[in-house]
Amino acid sequence: MPRRFGPFGGAYVPETLVPALVQLEATWRSARRDPEFRRRHRRLQSTLAGRPTPLYFAENLTRRAGGAEIWLKREDLVHGGAHKFNNALGQGLLAVRMGKPRLIAETGAGQHGVATAMIGAALGLETEVYMGTLDMARQRPNVERMRLLGAKVVPVRDGSRTLKDAINAALRDWIENVRTTHYLLGSAVGPHPFPSIVADFQSVIGREIRQQSRRAFGRLPDLAVACVGGGSNAIGTFHPLRATSVDLLGVEAGGPKGHRTGAASLARGRPGVLHGSFSYVLQDRDGQVAETASISAGLDYPGVGPEHAQLKESGRARYLAVHDEEALRAFHWLARDEGILPALEPAHAIFAAVREARRRPRRHKIVVTLSGRGDKDLEVVLGAAR
Repeated sequence: MPRRFGPFGGAYVPETLVPALVQLEATWRSARRDPEFRRRHRRLQSTLAGRPTPLYFAENLTRRAGGAEIWLKREDLVHGGAHKFNNALGQGLLAVRMGKPRLIAETGAGQHGVATAMIGAALGLETEVYMGTLDMARQRPNVERMRLLGAKVVPVRDGSRTLKDAINAALRDWIENVRTTHYLLGSAVGPHPFPSIVADFQSVIGREIRQQSRRAFGRLPDLAVACVGGGSNAIGTFHPLRATSVDLLGVEAGGPKGHRTGAASLARGRPGVLHGSFSYVLQDRDGQVAETASISAGLDYPGVGPEHAQLKESGRARYLAVHDEEALRAFHWLARDEGILPALEPAHAIFAAVREARRRPRRHKIVVTLSGRGDKDLEVVLGAAR
């Protein structure tokens, strides 16, 4: 379990959190060697999460693109409607193993909050979820879902009132209650060991792509595409494919056309420290964290996981930004072509995949991780159409 990915990663945290991070790493290392833990994890992945998720040939979307075949890894069919449940399940079991009765989490789009509330209920753990008030307004259905599942949703009114500020508030809570509380961090960001643990739990996506691609078309895909905010579903897709010849493409939120940064940390940021980790961060001229803008609450974050920073620096993966307007177009493409309402986060990846498919021969295979479903985004999408 690496502490750093090249120069990126590390743990830039107050001393009060160091024992909790050490305990978390030790617990995860022992759990990985424990057959009983692994059996319980596999059983819940199957019976509660609903894995494996299918690999679906998007025939009509492929026809629209007029080039390479486009396949969808259907993480929108995971329990709760997003890939977030993979990580919440794993970390929830670690919290039980550490004897911590309380979970806290942060959420932007609400999907991680819903997943944490679900696993908190299933494992009998008290759950509180921090959420920026701007995100609460644009993701209202998920706020209500969390409450129905028994979680307390804590409004965060600081700063830009989005995911960055929710993480700040959750970290403050963790510092005050670290003995009884596990911070179930939702993306591949934060201090070591969180980026490695999240990548490990989400790598089930890439492992299934590897197996299902061989069954579906006899080989690995030519290109894997996934959206990137903090980068959890993308690193889960890329991690098991790093040592193969598969091209890797991460798609960030470019925000509305004309916005200077959007939320594209890798495309428009530079190295810095945010939330306990050294990685690419959107910054102003003075080095302060810059304000972000994106139609997608789940991508609206000014940093990114350190493993993505290394993949960018090494050239193993490419990263580009897609604007709000383009993501909305892709949302409607998938709805009308395939009968699937995607979340706005993977709609960014769908747009980039169609553009890539047009440039590639028909024999090429592109797999896009459809990280979540779009029920939560209907008000945003309908509002944009007015």
